[in-house]
Amino acid sequence: MKLEIGPQDNLFYLHEPPSREGAPTFFFVNALTGSTDHWEANIGPALRAAGFGTLSYNFRGQAGSDFSPGLELTNDLIVGDILRLNEALRPERPILVGLSIGGLFTAQARRAGLDAAGLVLLNTLRKIGPRIAWMNEALPIVVAEGGVRMFMDATFPLIVNPEYLTAARPNFLKGGYEPLDPAHGHMNLMRNSPNTDWNFDWASLDLPILSITGWHDRVFRDPEVIDELSSLLPDLRREEWEDCGHLVPLERPERLAERLIGFGREIEG
Repeated sequence: MKLEIGPQDNLFYLHEPPSREGAPTFFFVNALTGSTDHWEANIGPALRAAGFGTLSYNFRGQAGSDFSPGLELTNDLIVGDILRLNEALRPERPILVGLSIGGLFTAQARRAGLDAAGLVLLNTLRKIGPRIAWMNEALPIVVAEGGVRMFMDATFPLIVNPEYLTAARPNFLKGGYEPLDPAHGHMNLMRNSPNTDWNFDWASLDLPILSITGWHDRVFRDPEVIDELSSLLPDLRREEWEDCGHLVPLERPERLAERLIGFGREIEG
């Protein structure tokens, strides 16, 4: 399905209401190179089998979601689209689930008035120090030169667990790098990502929050910062997964589905 925004702008989404009265709907928000596929392969079916609703979508510029030529896909635009989708579909008791920067977007949507029942932050909590700022600025440069494939080939060992890395190795380091068209959606999203506002007042989130951090995330994980920001969240369930990296929905989908079901039941109850 698509939510039409304008003549050349729309959002691709997949929405299934809960099959049990009073059950929440898990509203998934991607990372910059994400896709509904990451949620729908294992996690969505497991949640729906447990009676919960699900809503996944792709940002404008990601697969199936179109945008007008010349439109910059900024932080504010992405958050506005979360609010627009929520207003149009009215998912029941939404629990916002964001991966990486998607978790920040969910928090910003909550601050902007989205009436969520809970938040799930997957490898989100961070501050932009010199190391992460370098990575944020390098991403659009590398992708512009060699596409997403080049960037993933260079960084994948730093963001996933060894087991997942070994299994994925045959799909990587095959060359064939090509520059990404500046007008491509992924290039647009990455070009605007360094301007994302990470100075968020985490203490303002007065709702149940589940935060999961993977130890094998060697790019974005900073234990001291996570400790500091976690201490600000008034209603937090914090988990550290030693066998996982940055891409939680891909690396540990069954475990994540089980944990989301437990969080959903806690909120429902």
